[in-house]
Amino acid sequence: MQHQPNNPLHGVKLVTIVETLVEHYGWEQLSLRININCFKSNPSVKSSLKFLRRTPWAREKVEELYLSIQPYL
Repeated sequence: MQHQPNNPLHGVKLVTIVETLVEHYGWEQLSLRININCFKSNPSVKSSLKFLRRTPWAREKVEELYLSIQPYL
């Protein structure tokens, strides 16, 4: 694995990001912050991961939100 000192997400798994956001906001608040169906309609970590791995724009929004709450965790 390559060392990436300027990448704050280096070594952070997508599942960790999603679980942290759900724990911090809950599904309802998360769906209000990022308007995607996998957070609104019958949400689960598994379905969210599947969607986010196939949808770069949505994954980018999730990663940005995760980075924005890091100082508060």
